[in-house]
Amino acid sequence: MKHVPVFRWIVALGLVLIGCSVGLYATAPDHPELKQVDLAVLREEPDGTCTVRWTDPFGGGRREGPYLCDAERDPVLKAPNYRPGSDIGWDTGFVVAEGPDRGELYSPGVDESIDRSLDPSDQLLVVGLLLTIVGVVGGNIRSLFRLSSVSPAVVRRARRLRAAAVQVAEDHSRAVEAVRKAWAPLHQDLVRERLGRIPVARLRRAAGGRPAAKALDGSGIRTVRDVLDTGAWGVAHASGLGRRTAEEVWATARRTAEDVGRDTTVRLESDRPDPRTAALLNALRVLVEAGPAARSAAETGSRLAAELEQRLADAAPASGWKRMLDAGREERRRAPGAVAELRTLLDEAEREGVIERFAQASVDLLRGTDGDPAGLAARVDFETRPAQYYGLLSELVAPALRRPTASERDHGH
Repeated sequence: MKHVPVFRWIVALGLVLIGCSVGLYATAPDHPELKQVDLAVLREEPDGTCTVRWTDPFGGGRREGPYLCDAERDPVLKAPNYRPGSDIGWDTGFVVAEGPDRGELYSPGVDESIDRSLDPSDQLLVVGLLLTIVGVVGGNIRSLFRLSSVSPAVVRRARRLRAAAVQVAEDHSRAVEAVRKAWAPLHQDLVRERLGRIPVARLRRAAGGRPAAKALDGSGIRTVRDVLDTGAWGVAHASGLGRRTAEEVWATARRTAEDVGRDTTVRLESDRPDPRTAALLNALRVLVEAGPAARSAAETGSRLAAELEQRLADAAPASGWKRMLDAGREERRRAPGAVAELRTLLDEAEREGVIERFAQASVDLLRGTDGDPAGLAARVDFETRPAQYYGLLSELVAPALRRPTASERDHGH
């Protein structure tokens, strides 16, 4: 589940309000250009309401108009003190210096109207700045909190340990597969040779008695190997037996072949080995030389790789600040626990020298035999400890000699 970027939205809202403030300010009326003039106050009320006369500095002559005088100005500037014997006082003001109203008296109330029109812009600006600050500070605090669980060094060490564990397990599996691959054709040839010596008469019970067995023999199907090579459909076609009977004959031949296979042992003749026997001895020698330590390291590596895989998946957000910031809430919740478990596994591996064991086992398992195709070194080694070779071979090929399940048997193929 991805986290909701609350503070990002707060920052975005703040920026939008600041933009609106700028827009309102740009559309508000500007203060006009003004020029100061002297005002002759002709009449004045106690509240400052007065009628004044001024000289237009832009050539408009004398002009009169209402004005709001400064009621708090010095009494000496008011009638009758300003000009004894008259009702004229004095004040100062401004006229518009541009536009169609040039020369007109500028009222102070206009400034107040313009200022009031700018109030919403100021309010939006203040709120927008506050939201932006809250969003930036809050986002940084939350980011710092998330980044407190970032442990890239632990994740990197765990990945290297898993890579070494996977490598040693694969190296051992490759060595085991090389033995089985070299053994299979030798074993298959021995089994086929023995099946070629078993007459089809052995299958007469499945074939329905002696006449059916004679029918098989008369069609050229004389041994159990012939039955297997021909297949159930071929047996039915060649001998004239019914389909069901032919399938029973083939199934019995298949079971006989399985029994013969389990009872057939490949002999490791070291005196004059053919190339296939030499290949088998070479493959066995790699595992014999590596010894039980390599097998133990491979088993440990396989188990450890599986444990590390799940914990590395949970600890993935802790591999870097960007991964942690982009991770969802549930991913961030699992990361600290996974990092702690990785530390425990790494400490145990360091105490037990696991990485060194893996490295040594991989070196032992990767010792090639390409420079000795005749298997001379393997033949000499086999002569000194044949029991180890035969014991290892029996252990490695045992899975291939198990009885197939019913679903693995394919009638007539």
